[in-house]
Amino acid sequence: MKNGHRILTLSFVVCVSLLVAFAAAGCSQKRPVADEAAKTGNNDEAGVRQWLDIWIKAFQARDTNAIAALYAPDVVAYDIVPPLQYVGLDAYRKTYEGFFAQYKGPLEVEFRDVHVSVQGDLAIATGLERLSGTLTNGEKSSVWARFTSVFRKSNGKWLDIHDHVSVPTDLASGKARLDLNP
Repeated sequence: MKNGHRILTLSFVVCVSLLVAFAAAGCSQKRPVADEAAKTGNNDEAGVRQWLDIWIKAFQARDTNAIAALYAPDVVAYDIVPPLQYVGLDAYRKTYEGFFAQYKGPLEVEFRDVHVSVQGDLAIATGLERLSGTLTNGEKSSVWARFTSVFRKSNGKWLDIHDHVSVPTDLASGKARLDLNP
């Protein structure tokens, strides 16, 4: 009877553990950024959030043409890699191509704490962004950064006119803090 009780107890613990694990996995699923706009009913906000979801898909597919279609021709960008600024779509496209060339295999993107504000034909989105993948040398990379994007609505379509991506810096050492997590 003792062995039967132990097996029953162990089976119960395993079942409960599996249920908890599946429930936790379901709760932590990444939902599209656009889902958040559904709560407010703001169509312009939903359009900006949909832009972010389209960007994620294009980025993960490494589709520079789809990415370029999301930006204004006169975009100005401040990215985490030199130079200090990129002016124009052609320059910014090259940044994406260079970034993609540093990775092999799939790339993952996650946004957190996204805030969108819309005023007329201008909008701003801010949040945290995690990019992860495997570098060409085999090293795994996962970095959280901060982003700010400014959009202009033109002919009913939101285009990014300014990107700013940054990472916190330890001013005493002068080194980027790539180890921080939200």
